[in-house]
Amino acid sequence: MDQVSLGSTGLTVGAAGLGCGGNSRLGIGYGKSEDEAAGLVEAAFDQGVTFFDTARVYGTEGAVGTAAQSIGRDRMVIATKGMIYWKEADIDEAAFLQNFETSLRELKTDYVDLFSLHGIRPAYYQRARDIYLPILLREKEKGRIRHIGITESGPADPGQEMLSTALAEDDCPWEAVMLAFHMLNQGARQKVFPKTIEKGVGTQLMFVVRNIFSQPNLLDETVGALMHEGNLDPARIDAKAPLGFLLADGHAASLTEAAYRYARHEPGADIVLFGTGNVAHLGANIAAINMPPLPADDVALLKTLFGHLSGVGLDLPHTYSKVP
Repeated sequence: MDQVSLGSTGLTVGAAGLGCGGNSRLGIGYGKSEDEAAGLVEAAFDQGVTFFDTARVYGTEGAVGTAAQSIGRDRMVIATKGMIYWKEADIDEAAFLQNFETSLRELKTDYVDLFSLHGIRPAYYQRARDIYLPILLREKEKGRIRHIGITESGPADPGQEMLSTALAEDDCPWEAVMLAFHMLNQGARQKVFPKTIEKGVGTQLMFVVRNIFSQPNLLDETVGALMHEGNLDPARIDAKAPLGFLLADGHAASLTEAAYRYARHEPGADIVLFGTGNVAHLGANIAAINMPPLPADDVALLKTLFGHLSGVGLDLPHTYSKVP
C-alpha cells in the first residue's frame, strides 16, 4: 500500500482509505450484519488499509469499533464525524456532545484520530466555526480528539463555497477536509487544493467513484443531457462512449480503475476514499488506487473536456442508518 501524509497532522496512512458510508455502509445498507461489516474492515486492514472513515449517521461506528478490538486500536487511524443540523433543524451543543459520547462508545475507544463536522453547507459555516469548533478544541485538549476537520456537502454545495471560506481564513483551524472530486467534477483543482497545499491541510477525497462511473447507462445519459444543455461540445465527445478514450489501448481496464487513478494522483490529494460491502471488491479498489497515474494525454483531455463542469455525478446515498 502506498503511504501518504495527511496534511500536517503527522498521520501517515495508506493512500486508500475505507469509507464506511455511502449506499453500501460496509454492506449494512444491503442487509449484512454488523459482525459481517466488521469482518470487511478487518479484511481491508489485512490488505494495507489503515484509515477508516465513518460517521454517527452512517450506523457503522459499531462495526469499526468491533474490528478495532480485533486489529488493535493503535494500528488504525479512525475518523468519524458529527452533524450540527438535521433536516434543517439545528442540533444544540448538548445534543452534539451527547452524540460525540455515543460515537466513542460505539467505536469502543476513548479517542478518535480525526473528528470532523459533517456535511457543512455554506449557510452553516459561521455557526460551525463559532459554536461547534470551540467544543472540538476543548475535547482535543482532553485528548479525546487528536485532529479536527470539516467536510463539505457536495450535492448541496457544488461550487465548494464552504471550503473556500474555511480555507481562506488566516488562522484556518481545520487540520483536514473532505471534499468531492472526480473526473467530471474537477472544481477542487482551483477552489480547494491550492489552499490545502499552502496551509498543510489534509484532504480526503469522496465521490471519486459513484454511480456515474459504475453504471454505464447513467454516464451516457448524464453526458447526453449536458450536451443537450450546451455544457459539453458534441463535436468533441463520443456520445456512445464518452470516456472510451480512457480504455483505449489498455490505458485502464475499467472506468472505475481510471477514476481511482485519476483522483489518486491529483496534486493535493492525500487519501482516496473507497466504499464497498463486498470483500471480493476490496483488492480491486485498493489495487487501482495504488496504480500509476493515467497517461498524461488522458489527464489533459479530461481537463479540457470536463474541467469546467460543476456538481456532476454527486448522488447522495439512498438513506442514512441513524439520525444524530
